[in-house]
Amino acid sequence: MRIAVIDGQGGGIGKHIVEQLRKRIPELDILALGTNALATGAMLRAGATEGASGEPAICYNVDRVDLIVGSIAIMIVYGLLGEITSAMATAISGSKAEKLLLPIQRGNILLVGVVRSPLPHQIEALVTAVEERFKVK
Repeated sequence: MRIAVIDGQGGGIGKHIVEQLRKRIPELDILALGTNALATGAMLRAGATEGASGEPAICYNVDRVDLIVGSIAIMIVYGLLGEITSAMATAISGSKAEKLLLPIQRGNILLVGVVRSPLPHQIEALVTAVEERFKVK
């Protein structure tokens, strides 16, 4: 299974996701896709198999993975403090890959019905969901 972890800014959330995935599923093929080189570098240092940065890399690669993970902001135009372009959001949302997204609520978007929990708990739930899908394949 090939999984894309998408993040921006400093790559902190993506870094934590990659660390936990690598710890629990060492053989997983993890592609770090950052909106910028700083985010990609953080995910690579955390154990991603390979990485690429920027709009063209994200738009190209989202159709070449089985699973996409990250914050819900990766599917919202101007998400991640404006780093998600309309082309990125369109490519990610249009990808046939399954998407597992963290319900991180920032800005003026409120996800109703979602129980708020600390980020480490959300990442734990995400990694468990990836692990379940990995065992099925």
